[in-house]
Amino acid sequence: MGFKSVEEELSPEFLKRLDPVEIHGIPLHKGTAERWHLISEFKAQPDDLVISSYPKSGTTWIQEIVDMIRHGGDPQKCGKSPIYKRMPFLEMPHAAVSYMEEIETMPSPRTIKTHLPVQLLPPSFWEQNCKVIYMARNPKDNVLSYFHFHRMNQTYPDPVTWDHFLENFLAGKVLWGSWFDHVHGWWAAKDHHPILYLFYEDMKEDPGREIQKVATFLGFESPEPVVNKIIQQTTFESMKANPMTNYSTLPSFILDQTVTPFMRKGIVGDWKEYFTVAQSEKLDYIYAQLLGNSGLIFRTQL
Repeated sequence: MGFKSVEEELSPEFLKRLDPVEIHGIPLHKGTAERWHLISEFKAQPDDLVISSYPKSGTTWIQEIVDMIRHGGDPQKCGKSPIYKRMPFLEMPHAAVSYMEEIETMPSPRTIKTHLPVQLLPPSFWEQNCKVIYMARNPKDNVLSYFHFHRMNQTYPDPVTWDHFLENFLAGKVLWGSWFDHVHGWWAAKDHHPILYLFYEDMKEDPGREIQKVATFLGFESPEPVVNKIIQQTTFESMKANPMTNYSTLPSFILDQTVTPFMRKGIVGDWKEYFTVAQSEKLDYIYAQLLGNSGLIFRTQL
């Protein structure tokens, strides 16, 4: 697969922080919005796998786990190229038009990453009955990680301050929209489509159990030695040190890892260092109002 380098794909316009553009009421990156006609008409194949999540929910983690499962836990086969080339980002903001053509010519089975809410996923994925793995993370750690990602991503809107960003997050005025709508939309969709809904906190608690769930969902038999190898290769520490997963292969004019690493802490409960009592209570109240009857339960500590 001959993906162009990031430098070749980018135009000077994307070397700055841009305001979101709404598509069907969802704030998206301007680069994504400008290619929306191509994204929405994407032609899925029956054996495509979609890895979906709200941003900063453990997406890269589950991507690497899936690739390791498919390659029998062999790190050499997974280390041939960066994760974003092995599993391309469907609505990647700073991609040229040719990017979609390159995804379409990838050999099967393709694994495609997206942060789109369920209602914006291109219809062909539903028509082809493609399998989807959805990764969800508790909102308090999720928003904190997303805040830091905005700090270091030089093409995303300026988060300004923690307080400002949290207010925008609670109002759904951030890229990819409301976390509450996102996690609930995909949760409801699993009753009608082949969707494996995973929780970041469950993966942290017992990675072996969750890896087996993924393997079974994908139709792979993963004996215990293979699972143990995958666990070791996909620990936070291993992935943070791995150039194929830590996004250090992207230039600093996109992701400035001197501000904060792409893979920062990867723990459950770091939100306690940032949230005030009032902020925590406000988020809890909104959660109860919007998701109290959904059946969705998130753990904010282990």
